[in-house]
Amino acid sequence: MKFLLFSDVHCDVQACEQIVAAARHVDFAIGAGDFGLFRKGVDKTFAALSGIQAPTIVVPGNHESHAELLKACDGLRHFHVLHGNSVRVNGVTFHGLGGGVPLTPFGPWSVDHSEDEAAALLPKGAGDHVLVTHSPPFGFLDRLSGGEHVGSRAVRSFIDETRPLFVVCGHIHEHAGEQSEIDGVPVINAGPRGVEFEYPDA
Repeated sequence: MKFLLFSDVHCDVQACEQIVAAARHVDFAIGAGDFGLFRKGVDKTFAALSGIQAPTIVVPGNHESHAELLKACDGLRHFHVLHGNSVRVNGVTFHGLGGGVPLTPFGPWSVDHSEDEAAALLPKGAGDHVLVTHSPPFGFLDRLSGGEHVGSRAVRSFIDETRPLFVVCGHIHEHAGEQSEIDGVPVINAGPRGVEFEYPDA
């Protein structure tokens, strides 16, 4: 199956138009958060993304809340908003976790969750699935320009325990478009340009 992965478009309409064009030849599109900018512009972003025809999985970033994302996707029937829940579409199960994890230093506008809150939102006893999170797992695609690792330990533990088919994240702009792996599990920081990813057994 072919997937188009993207994140952190931050109201960039041109980036959204390129994502819509790239999504014409995939089975699924996955958006890993930060569609708005400082809690604004989410509707504008999804007006631009609404041309995607493939089933689309999205999670909120720290620049929009779960409620704001649900509102923006209202009426887009093939868009599935996940945050602490799961959906099975065309034989593939997706789990989603949005927001910044752990807490960011950005202030009250940022939608963040503690590691304990994140762990409670991740499912128990997960079978084969694709994990979509805004925040990367600790130690992978999570290093800031100053060298500090800021990924989520709860997400990392969940990956270690459940071994998803692959993981899609964003949040850390320094790693946009890059791929790593945790014991054979691919981890992709999608970024605003989008990444085409093929998983034969999804």
